[in-house]
Amino acid sequence: MLLNVHPDNPNPHEIDIAIEHLKKGEVIIYPTDTVYALGCDIYNAKAVAKICLIKGINPKQANFSFICQDLSHISNFTKNVGTNTYKLMRRTLPGPYTYILNANNKVPKIFQSNKKTVGIRVPDNNIALEIVRKLGNPIMSTSIHDTDEILAYPTDPELIYQRFKGTVEITINGGYGNNEVSTVIDCTTDEPEIIREGKGNLE
Repeated sequence: MLLNVHPDNPNPHEIDIAIEHLKKGEVIIYPTDTVYALGCDIYNAKAVAKICLIKGINPKQANFSFICQDLSHISNFTKNVGTNTYKLMRRTLPGPYTYILNANNKVPKIFQSNKKTVGIRVPDNNIALEIVRKLGNPIMSTSIHDTDEILAYPTDPELIYQRFKGTVEITINGGYGNNEVSTVIDCTTDEPEIIREGKGNLE
C-alpha cells in the first residue's frame, strides 16, 4: 500500500493505518528528515528479523537506530549520558543527527550486541514523530540504499514503493526525501566524536 501523508500536518487516520500495521508486526517505509527508511516496532522480533533479511544483515551486527519522540524517550534505553552530551542533544534535536549512546538493559535483546550501544534519533519530521507518539514506543530505523551507482539513497517515494511493494506492507509517501544521511556522533565517552558526517551541521 502506498499511503499518502501530508508532511507538515499528518492526517491522524493515515497515521493510525501505519500504527495498525506496526502493531501487527509488519514493516513500513517512512520518511525522516534525511532519507527514507525501513522501520518496525522495536519490540517485535519477527519484524526486526524481516528487516534484517531485506537488508541481508545479522541483527547482532547491525547498526540500527531507534526513532524516538523526544529526549525523555531516550533515557528509557540509555545510561551514563553526561551533561555535555545532554546539552548537545537538546541543542540539535529534533534534527538530522544519530547519537551513539551507552545502552541499558531495557534495549530489546535482539539489538543487544557486544558493543552495548544504541543509536538514537529524533528526526525533524512530523510524520516519523507522530508515528512514534501514537505507537507509544520507538521504531527501528535503517536507511534505504539505492541500487543506482550515482544516487546513494532513493528520494522518490513512488519509486521506492514500486521496488518494495512485494516485500513491505506500507510505504508512506511524505514527499521527496533527501539524498544525505544523518551525522553520526559517538557519545559513549566524555568527548563526543563525529564518526560520519552527514546532513547535520555542528558548527
